[in-house]
Amino acid sequence: MRVRVDGVPVEIAEGASLLDAVRAAGADVPTLCHDDRLPPAGSCRTCLVRAFGHVVAACVTPASDGAEIEVAAEELRALRRDAVEVIVSALPPGAVPPSPAPSPRGLEDDMGGGELARVCAELGVAPDVARGAGGRGRDDSHPYIRLDRDLCIACGRCVRMCADVQGTFALTLTGRGADTVVAPGTGGAWADSDCVACGGCVTTCPTGALTEPGLPARASRPDLTRTRTTCGYCGVGCSLEVLTRDGEITAVLPDLDGPVNRGHACVKGRFAHGFVRSPERLTRPLVRRDGRLEPASWAEALDRVARGLRAAVAEGGPDAVAAISSARATNEENYLVQKFMRVAIGTNNVDNCSRLCHAPSAAGLTASFGLAGGTDSFDDVERADCLLLVGANPVEAHPVVGARLLQRVLRGTRLIAVDPRAVGLARHADVHLRPHPGTNVALFHGLAHVLLAEGLADEEFLRLHAAGLPELTGLLAEYPPDRVAVLTGVPAADVVEAARLYGRAERPAIVYGLGVTEHLHGTDGVRALANLAILRGAVGIGRGYGVNPLRGQNNVQGASDMGALPDSLPGYGKVTDPVATARATEVWGVPVPTRPGLRIPEMFAAARAGRLGALWIIGEDVCATDPDATRVAEALDACPLVVCQELFLSETARRADVVLPAASWLEKDGTFVNFDRRFQRVRPALPLPGEAGTDFAAVHAVAAALGVDLGCVTPADALAECARVAPMFAGLSHARLDREGAIPWPCPDPDRPGEATLYRERFATPDGRARLAAVPYLPPGESPDEDYPLVLVTGRRWAHYNSGSMTRRTDNLRLDAEDRLDLHPSDAVRYAVRDGEPVVVESRHGQATLTARLTDEAAQGQVFCSFHFPSSQVNTVTSGHSDIETSCPEYKVTAVRLKPLRK
Repeated sequence: MRVRVDGVPVEIAEGASLLDAVRAAGADVPTLCHDDRLPPAGSCRTCLVRAFGHVVAACVTPASDGAEIEVAAEELRALRRDAVEVIVSALPPGAVPPSPAPSPRGLEDDMGGGELARVCAELGVAPDVARGAGGRGRDDSHPYIRLDRDLCIACGRCVRMCADVQGTFALTLTGRGADTVVAPGTGGAWADSDCVACGGCVTTCPTGALTEPGLPARASRPDLTRTRTTCGYCGVGCSLEVLTRDGEITAVLPDLDGPVNRGHACVKGRFAHGFVRSPERLTRPLVRRDGRLEPASWAEALDRVARGLRAAVAEGGPDAVAAISSARATNEENYLVQKFMRVAIGTNNVDNCSRLCHAPSAAGLTASFGLAGGTDSFDDVERADCLLLVGANPVEAHPVVGARLLQRVLRGTRLIAVDPRAVGLARHADVHLRPHPGTNVALFHGLAHVLLAEGLADEEFLRLHAAGLPELTGLLAEYPPDRVAVLTGVPAADVVEAARLYGRAERPAIVYGLGVTEHLHGTDGVRALANLAILRGAVGIGRGYGVNPLRGQNNVQGASDMGALPDSLPGYGKVTDPVATARATEVWGVPVPTRPGLRIPEMFAAARAGRLGALWIIGEDVCATDPDATRVAEALDACPLVVCQELFLSETARRADVVLPAASWLEKDGTFVNFDRRFQRVRPALPLPGEAGTDFAAVHAVAAALGVDLGCVTPADALAECARVAPMFAGLSHARLDREGAIPWPCPDPDRPGEATLYRERFATPDGRARLAAVPYLPPGESPDEDYPLVLVTGRRWAHYNSGSMTRRTDNLRLDAEDRLDLHPSDAVRYAVRDGEPVVVESRHGQATLTARLTDEAAQGQVFCSFHFPSSQVNTVTSGHSDIETSCPEYKVTAVRLKPLRK
């Protein structure tokens, strides 16, 4: 459309508002009730303009082709000034800080009352206009959010941010007239409310009524350094702006232009950064002397490591050395670790924690479609008209993604949730399927059976683009809804309803999590789930929105992409593939070993058997996060040399022979890959504390101690070299990412964009067809019985992350102070367990002590807990069963019994 703003012609998009037109013309008006991330409200009346012969609020008035919009007239400016003065007059004296001069609009400038101050300065509204009585009180109960009711103008932005962006609905406006003020919806203190501390209310508040403790006033911010980086918590990949002064973090704000988070964040990325200055932070190397870890110089520590590595190779050959790389490390660091193992040591014994979570995704998606990543971008997923959400609770584990998905559901997207627990998005589902843990494959086959039986499969797509239909059809005959109900506990009618919803949708998408992969038959689960998209023709070839895993750690996708795997080189070239190994050999100048190395569980088994002489663990607390933790500890104790790179003295580090102090994600340079395959830049916002070093520098130092030059002097060099080894990354570089922002892989050409949506023309299998998998349902590794009558499922809570080594050293601990065991009230009665009391959870492998939480979120016969508190020893309870194809542990099914712990 073409409009005129004060006589200046402007082109705007269909559906744009008058406010959009005003801004497109380079003009501006106050918008105290408006935030571009929110639907317009038009309540403050400060954005008045003249159009269509009337004075109207620009934010809520649609533009039309040919409209004449008047903004700059003095009478309109006076009306806007009057509206602002009315608002300000109700505030107490001193509520509006003086503004030195009008400034550009910006999130960090407007926070803490800056927006109101800026508007007053622009319109000439003096601070002394504020003459209200005040006295409405404060709420300082929350660790991250402060409420000063006297500064609230009842604009409603915080309430709408909580509802329309976060989807928590924790806030409301209470009172009448001049006494209207924001308050927690549940009443009482803010800290006791449903608030999940995403910080959206703080970032949108225009007056300073809601602030972050310690965030300086706008007038004192010119000396702040601003660093754009990527969050180092979960795999969503939120872009953040880190504000620092004198080497200390002042605030971490969501980047308004973040490709995934779009100006939003969660409690971890937004607030949980205090761990970087924890007094428990490791700042010097430690070496074990006479059975005790003691401070040492880097020279001594590196000498100890080098001597131990040489001794291991001398006694057992290169395969007597193994390394566990890190999903928290950058791509460049993971690339360097795997190169070190293959070039300096001569072994493929390198793995990363994707082994414990999404190895079945890589195997299953590769087998079904050809590549080891989700098929579509999250932007594509958001455009789906039906979501099949399986084995994931993104509201807690991936809050920004969970919030975006919830908004789609609230706006009419149909939702099928598959989760044993009634949590998160499952509460909003059109159909909620609650299968017995470990029965996913049977359930997916039941859904596929209905798709075929009711003619909901895409026959043309199957004929042209799929293979394996006859075999699958024969298998599915054994999985009618009635039999599936017996196997899974899901009513047959619900199976049929869910299949019809998915099968009749025009744009169906599948999003799944660890509830699919962390099983004895996790790879089969991924493939059976992929069958649904293939049958429906809802993946690739321009059809639908695919199959997409949610990644748990910030760079678990990238660690595997970079070749930190025992059977794969960077870009997933197999070590058994002569073409892939020849390419790596040419770049590295050293022959690449061609025998697949040890997986993480095999490393521990080899250590216990005396076959492993050295184990290097980077950024993973395997004694807290790996299953059957007692056996893991035994492996570390048996290994002659254990080297650990960590931020803190974790349970794993306590058992190491050498501990190297590591850098956090806020101190690193490089890239991460998020859950939908986007490379994004990571930039250091802080100096390293003491003698701590990046993993990149530590690997170089160890190599140098062995007399090996790995090249790749900088992280940028490492990514450039990786681009030569792996064709799918050939178009990537730090310089390009700095120019363009996020870029998805595959990206084989520096002059072309990456492929956000895969398989637009053909699948990446040898014949270009998607592969249907006729895999039978097989039971889980453990089942409840008379001795162990309950099933334990483990997962994540919203306030913490993995072993909690970072979040437990922040004020997140005030939001979630202990590990809890969720159980159904009827099970609590059966086993004499009381709410809030300690309870012992015992399996055939070990026991843990947790605090009971009675809730109908848990199904009868099932209990749930997290693994964020190592002191609870949850992973001494989980079993050693693992996916038969990838060795991913079966965290989601452990048979347990309960015993109240009373004095």
